[in-house]
Amino acid sequence: MHRGVIIGTGSCLPERVLTNSDLEKMVDTSDEWITTRTGSKQRYIAGKGEETSKIAAQAARRALAMADVSPEEIGLIVVGTISSEMSMPSCACLVQKEIGANNAFAYDLNAACAGFTYCLDLADKYVRSNPELTVLVIGAETLSARTNWKDRNTCVLFGDGAGACVVSADNAGRGLLGSYLRSDGRYWDLLHMDAAPSMNPDINASHSEASFILMNGRDVFKHAVRAMTDAVDNVMTSVGVTSEQIDLVIPHQANIRILNSLIERLNLGREKFYINIENYGNTSAASIPIAIDEANRQGVLKRGDVLLLCTFGAGLAWGAALIKW
Repeated sequence: MHRGVIIGTGSCLPERVLTNSDLEKMVDTSDEWITTRTGSKQRYIAGKGEETSKIAAQAARRALAMADVSPEEIGLIVVGTISSEMSMPSCACLVQKEIGANNAFAYDLNAACAGFTYCLDLADKYVRSNPELTVLVIGAETLSARTNWKDRNTCVLFGDGAGACVVSADNAGRGLLGSYLRSDGRYWDLLHMDAAPSMNPDINASHSEASFILMNGRDVFKHAVRAMTDAVDNVMTSVGVTSEQIDLVIPHQANIRILNSLIERLNLGREKFYINIENYGNTSAASIPIAIDEANRQGVLKRGDVLLLCTFGAGLAWGAALIKW
């Protein structure tokens, strides 16, 4: 049986670092308050020439280099993002242009923070049906463009960045072992972002004053921990993997309180969880692929390891996946 296996990883972060001390000068907050509630000490903020497609393309180049795959060998590019610099064409098409992947077809997928995991599941299904296909999977965000910098409850959370994986077919037992994806649109208002004002006044969104991120943090917390725990339980049961067999867990880096509650509920052992939110903040769809690339390049991930991913975001959308590295 062919499965989608990750053969190369890459990531890209903007140059500018925004620290908690910097945020203290912008809103009524403190380093202690931010650290306690989010776990972040800094995050990266995009500047000129660092639009979503640009940092996504750079992450892609690094993943391709590791995989020893040329851009022309890519058959599909799928980008998980909610913050492309254009409404159309897709960020994926802009990445295609940037890297010269002229033989690919390309599109975006919007599942907010769950975007990369959704994209990875999609890539696996493509290569299972067509083992000759090589897929470039990217999670990329510039959430600084959609952050209300006057709202201390949200502006301390988010950062910019991109992560990428090259996925190809493997029939030797490695790759995506299984996934469990869910969504529930009934709770869309807990975490959402309006589009730019409509030119048609009859359908103009009236949920907020501008197109920035709005969140009910308390309720998001409750849903996130419960949903990710359920997703992990389901994917482990469906694949037949026990907690002892899991070598590493890379969760979406939402905030440290969610992560701590998830660690407690899953009971897999804190030492198995890869946490890097201190350095990057919440980068939405980019958080898991950035962490995968970091763990891979540091040698934390080893061939044959069983890797568990779990994620939660706006939609509400969430899921979990098991990978044999």
